[in-house]
Amino acid sequence: MPALIQRTALALPAGVAVLALTTANPAYADTGWGGSTDNGPSTHTSGKADGDRLASSASGVIVFDRSKNGSGQSAGAVTAAGSWTPPPCYYAPKYTPEQLEKYLTPIWEAESTGYEWDAQQRDHYVDGHPYKDFNKDKAGKGYWWDSYIPESQIGAPGSLNCDKPIFWVDKGDQPPADIPHAITPEILAQLAYGEIRVPSTTVKLAPAGTTKVNLPTWAWLDTAKFKPVSVTARVPVLGIEATTTAEPVSLEITPGTDDALTYPASGACQINKDGSIGEPYAKGKADQSPPCGVKYLRSSGDSSYKLQATVTWKIHWTGTGVNGERDLPDGTFGAEQDVVVQEIQAVNR
Repeated sequence: MPALIQRTALALPAGVAVLALTTANPAYADTGWGGSTDNGPSTHTSGKADGDRLASSASGVIVFDRSKNGSGQSAGAVTAAGSWTPPPCYYAPKYTPEQLEKYLTPIWEAESTGYEWDAQQRDHYVDGHPYKDFNKDKAGKGYWWDSYIPESQIGAPGSLNCDKPIFWVDKGDQPPADIPHAITPEILAQLAYGEIRVPSTTVKLAPAGTTKVNLPTWAWLDTAKFKPVSVTARVPVLGIEATTTAEPVSLEITPGTDDALTYPASGACQINKDGSIGEPYAKGKADQSPPCGVKYLRSSGDSSYKLQATVTWKIHWTGTGVNGERDLPDGTFGAEQDVVVQEIQAVNR
């Protein structure tokens, strides 16, 4: 499945609604929108300009640099606070005049959409109402823009709202005012949000694996794993980019049972200055309360409790033409782990 679906809405006669859903050229297929945890820049060829040519691609000329992203098999995407999601669709450069001709001409020649509709299209893009000969006289001076749906947003509310016909934008000009979701640094930042990957939140416990009733269990995450991560999204042909950064700010412990107490009482452990969360247990601390942890009040019996550890990540971005950082909704990423809780056995003498 390509990273994005191209949603082509051509100029139609009044009262006619025809939608062609096509995937972009497989030669430029990405690893999947929001589906990669690689630790290097994107290697597909989207966004590369060669003279007046535009490399059409699955990602709408967006190039993602994930070299500063979280990595590893356990890395995953954050869940945004509230109901926020990245844009369900957007517009970006797609074709040069020559490429648009090569794309549309076979559709018309196939006559699968009807003579009248094909004639309307030729009139719109070739015969001068309003475009003449695919704007070939403007080759190298602009691009044809089209709409895209991120793979994760296919079928989502609003994903079919980018239904404007393919339109022309001169280099250096803004898209028409009536075009929603035309690509901007802010939209790039939001799309990069969907590419963010953060490390697993499996915490270290002491005692590890099996603990005792009424015994404080220490929990911590070391500084080596929990550092800021970021993804940069660029549109080279437009000279714009945005970098979205996620920074860990707290860890919330949910014991998996109401018969437990958390440290602190809120269950939210703040990040330390060195980037770690909590404090490793050390010999001599048995009588102390952990800065981050849990105390179970009842045995788990023959089973175990599902301890949930969830890290909150603060998300912000900066980009072309933007002074300072701007916030995006916080994100969370959590993981469950089994904790066996046993009764302390009394010894009768």
